[in-house]
Amino acid sequence: MWTAEKVDWQLPCLAIAKPPPTYFAVANWFVLRRAAENAPNPAERLVRSAAKLRCITMAVGTDSEWRGAEVKHVGTHLDLPIWGCGKWCARILCSGAEAGSSDHPPGIVAPSVLRVWGRVAPTNNFVLQFSTQDQHVGVGIGNCMKALLILLALVTTRIALAAEPAAAGPTPYPSRMRWWGDARFGLFIHWGPVSLKGTEIGWSRGGERRGYGSRGTEIPVETYDNLYRQFNPTNFNAREWVGIAKQAGMKYLVFTSRHHDGFSMFDTKASDYKITSPNSPFRRDVVKELADACHEAGLRFGVYYSQPDWHHPDAFTPDRHGNYLAYLKQQVTELCSNYGQLDILWFDGLGKSARDYDGEGLVKIARSLQPNIIINNRTGLPEDHDTPEQRIGNYQDTRPWESCITICQQWAWKPNDTMKSLAQCVHTLVLCAGGDGNLLLNVGPMPDGRIEPRQVERLKEIGAWLSKHGESIYGTRGGPWKPTSALASTRKDNTVFVHILKWDSDRITLPGIPRKVLKASVLGHWNADFEQQQDAVVIRVGESDRDPLDTVVRLELDGSAMDIPALSTSTVRATASNVYQNMTNEFGPEMALDNDLETRWATDAGTRQAWISIDLGKPAPVSRVVIREAVPYDGRVKQFEFQCRVEDRWKTIFTGNSLGRLFDRRFDEVAAREFRLSILDATEGPTISEIQLFPAGTRAR
Repeated sequence: MWTAEKVDWQLPCLAIAKPPPTYFAVANWFVLRRAAENAPNPAERLVRSAAKLRCITMAVGTDSEWRGAEVKHVGTHLDLPIWGCGKWCARILCSGAEAGSSDHPPGIVAPSVLRVWGRVAPTNNFVLQFSTQDQHVGVGIGNCMKALLILLALVTTRIALAAEPAAAGPTPYPSRMRWWGDARFGLFIHWGPVSLKGTEIGWSRGGERRGYGSRGTEIPVETYDNLYRQFNPTNFNAREWVGIAKQAGMKYLVFTSRHHDGFSMFDTKASDYKITSPNSPFRRDVVKELADACHEAGLRFGVYYSQPDWHHPDAFTPDRHGNYLAYLKQQVTELCSNYGQLDILWFDGLGKSARDYDGEGLVKIARSLQPNIIINNRTGLPEDHDTPEQRIGNYQDTRPWESCITICQQWAWKPNDTMKSLAQCVHTLVLCAGGDGNLLLNVGPMPDGRIEPRQVERLKEIGAWLSKHGESIYGTRGGPWKPTSALASTRKDNTVFVHILKWDSDRITLPGIPRKVLKASVLGHWNADFEQQQDAVVIRVGESDRDPLDTVVRLELDGSAMDIPALSTSTVRATASNVYQNMTNEFGPEMALDNDLETRWATDAGTRQAWISIDLGKPAPVSRVVIREAVPYDGRVKQFEFQCRVEDRWKTIFTGNSLGRLFDRRFDEVAAREFRLSILDATEGPTISEIQLFPAGTRAR
């Protein structure tokens, strides 16, 4: 439990904005301390403390400084770090502006982030709140203009400020998400009548996609919408599916209760287009059977729910969209009321705003009925975690994330679909865990109700690997070394697990860490050779002792591995003139150097000129460059220069008029440390998926 004591720390709170946006912060802090288990409810204590407050201690910062903290502008919202929030969540509600909050983990941690949407005018009132995970408790109410007057008085009197130093290492998960963070691995299941056709669920349906300005063409709508009349998967066995998930080492299961095609795989009262319809030969509630099987087996259960329903006649109509929102709320209420404990609600709003589908209302219903539920970020609100799709997320240890990736190519079952190898599956799981994220691996069951046998075998192979190496995945956090295509690391307590996926020499050299390595061993086997230098840790494992799938080396430290800041293992750095809405984790310049065509460096809409610079760390000979504009944004670049830095100026190596999906250019060898792509003209914001530099005689990957 936590109690409020003295008001002498600072919690940032938005007070005023002026164009160009320079944000000032007015603040109050509560010092929280551990109390006895029988202490009063901390929320009640905060209420009582707040009732005594009048003019409380304030502080000021600008967009370039806030007590040494980083403040980011992202489109129309602002990220402010928060120290000392413990298990509490901070929220700002502003009249005339949308506002939101992020849950923050237990303990005194830093930095956490408070996200504020909208441009708040000086006349807007604000409400600063502390909240638990299921209730909000008002702490202070004020007016932004009044706050400025208080601020002037405080600056005049030179009130001393003190801030708790930022903690290094990963931000702990909120208490209700600890099981999810420990799990690391879940099963995603996309299934419905479309499996009869072997085409993609939802997306292969013909007809209008209301609200999205497009139409499907693959399967005529009359055919697609009547597939359920033939769908009779008599071999479906929920316990068998759950058993397969457990054999794979998965700790939770998420099932598509309804996809974009509008067909409900549960007994909803909101629609007759459902698996339990009298027109369905099957007439069994698949969600109920799966929920019961998961609860019986001790596997956490969640449902995927699509806000888009391209079958529903009222969606995004001028006069009936309100009926559609009521339909969504009824179905969310049913899912959260009729199937016992629901651990996860996995929305999929296809990029629409919270207003389009009343995301705030849907979330409120879910949390009121299932207080401990975990909700993803696809309602138009941040909620609990991010969801990179069909790619491994970037290293991020300040906010939870989960990659959703198919075991084959298609989400729904497809005959003879290309399946990922065991190495691909294990490496994907390892790189997700090493990046401090989860993996939700998808299978698409067949029309008879079985998961395809070859997919089952692959899942069992993953489970066999986890039975030997699971301690390096479950209950760990990513780092301290950020993952690359050849290496990842995870950590727990005083132990670091180094996953070596590819050996380029007889040793692995990693940046030094502020802990002494006491011992190194290959997981489950023998000792490994290591050497710790002031600025490096060197690991050696004999070739005969390496695992071709993943050599996992356990490093035992003389102290906690959890407070070591994340370290990059690459000497290559990238900078850029512009990043799309300042979303550096998703679209930063490093995304163009990660050997992943699914990621990209992106710039703001309307950008006509931009540059991206690559620093190799030391001079290197380069005679070839490969540049790929991201699909489908290729063709935007119309004029560019490729340059290298010579002393204090940029020298142009060559110029060009287009890049496209694959630009490959050889040139006379240049030895330099820094290279730059300078885009002089583009039809729209340039978006580059990959830049590769090569010495003479090498081939592009």
